[in-house]
Amino acid sequence: MIATFGERLDAQLTHPPSSLAVACLEGVTKTYGDVRALDNLDLSICAGELLALLGPNGAGKTTAVKLLLGLAKPNAGRVSVFGGNPVLPASRMRTGAMLQVARVPETLRVREHVDLFSSYYRHPLPPNEVLSLAGLSEVQDRLFGELSGGQRQRVLFALALCGDPDLLFLDEPTVGMDVEARRALWQQIRNLVARGKTVLLTTHYLEEADALADRVVVLNRGVVVAEGTPAEIKAKTAGRRIRCVTRLSPDLIQQIPGVLDVRQDREALEIQTAVPEPVLRELLALDLGISQIEVTSAGLEDAFLALTNNRN
Repeated sequence: MIATFGERLDAQLTHPPSSLAVACLEGVTKTYGDVRALDNLDLSICAGELLALLGPNGAGKTTAVKLLLGLAKPNAGRVSVFGGNPVLPASRMRTGAMLQVARVPETLRVREHVDLFSSYYRHPLPPNEVLSLAGLSEVQDRLFGELSGGQRQRVLFALALCGDPDLLFLDEPTVGMDVEARRALWQQIRNLVARGKTVLLTTHYLEEADALADRVVVLNRGVVVAEGTPAEIKAKTAGRRIRCVTRLSPDLIQQIPGVLDVRQDREALEIQTAVPEPVLRELLALDLGISQIEVTSAGLEDAFLALTNNRN
């Protein structure tokens, strides 16, 4: 009898990520003509962790994923997955990928897609289980071309799960999903990691990375500009956020010692700082009419912007 996903989950102890790397980029450089997408990049993905790979458009995230999937070759350096070449069948049978560039026939039904992909693997997950995990049981008889954007994303997620992969690549997995569907997929991803699966996540939803990642790597212009847990990155770079309505110009506020960044948000200004108290005292001294002052902890988005904007 084939064990269900839930039975396998209950049978395995939840454990922290291992220091053993299941996939590595070592000194990798990749160029496209005159464009250097990756520049002597070292990147490792540890067994049992969810690694979020973040960066602005053009930072090198997609190139790194393509190299790890064997869809591209480096100009220099070494790429390894499960200790071998990512193009080897033994490596590919243990990986699953949900890519934004994926295209599947619109004239097949959801269940037909899952059955087809399952047939590629020696020991696939049962199709009914895949459909349930991806929240597709109720639409399994619908044509892919009739699905909403969020439902199509769930189909691509399902296809990535068909082979019960040990290493899963999720490229912008929740694009087009509503809040409820996004949170439901987050829980399924957490369940996979709890089973000991390894996940590489790329996303522009920084709340998603903050909620899911064991470790975050921020790329900019093909190099790593920050690495650590979400809490570590926020602590090092984000600090606190002051929001206020003031007659002072952003350029003037930017000159106050301790101010890291200033952004206009409708009628208010958002000021990023490591230590808010001296900045607040200066603001009050310069503008007695300042109002609607709020001080909050800055998030991963603030850290991301600080890390990448400083290197533009």
